[in-house]
Amino acid sequence: MAGVIITASESSWIGPFTGLSPRTFRRLVITVQRESAAEPRLGRPWGLPLEDRILLVATYWRTNLTMRQLALLFGISKSAAGRVIGHIGPLLALSSRRRFARGAVLIVDGTLVPTRDHAVAEQSKNYRYSTNHQVVIDADTRLVVVVGRPLPGNRNDCRAWEESGAKAAVGRTTVIADGGYPGTGLVMPHRRTHGEELTGWKREHNRLHKQVRARVEHVFARMKTWKILRDCRLKGEGIHTAMLGIARLHNLALTG
Repeated sequence: MAGVIITASESSWIGPFTGLSPRTFRRLVITVQRESAAEPRLGRPWGLPLEDRILLVATYWRTNLTMRQLALLFGISKSAAGRVIGHIGPLLALSSRRRFARGAVLIVDGTLVPTRDHAVAEQSKNYRYSTNHQVVIDADTRLVVVVGRPLPGNRNDCRAWEESGAKAAVGRTTVIADGGYPGTGLVMPHRRTHGEELTGWKREHNRLHKQVRARVEHVFARMKTWKILRDCRLKGEGIHTAMLGIARLHNLALTG
């Protein structure tokens, strides 16, 4: 197609925008093709092949470019770029794990995503309109296993844990959290009572707890390299879809 700059047919574009190797990206394309095979095909055929549509969505999430900029890079119209994102984004979304191995340990924490849609966002501790996302990872593999539904950014984590659906998703599996989840039954650091110091074993437990809990912060750091999570212009379900899609790409990058 005339004017096309980015295309999945040139493997050099895949890594920078998806974080995946060309081989893993091709497996993702096959999986999405299989999962979407039963969808009814309505309207005009797509102007881009499936692999380029997936790459377009990943490029949008990675760079947070405007529709006009994406359209120029992929050789399609601005409206077509928007339709591709609306159609392919949900197909890339992570499916929350339903079962966990016996003895599994999970880690939860909330992260704030600056969000321009004030219908779903509220001013938070960073003084920006944000959404609160509860993300649960496997402590051993560091894979994202659950992403709760977005809540207003002024919602504290102990409420968001339940209201986002993350609590229900993990069931009775052991979950580690920081001190922002009082009264939830999660495994949190020991706190000093007034006028008393922590005993030695509690201090050691807190040290180990902090080391393990830091793994979810490392996951957030990797996910926030996707610029859509630094200033999200998407509306409604778009922000949740982006979080789920980025979580899936994060997992694929780890597992290869």
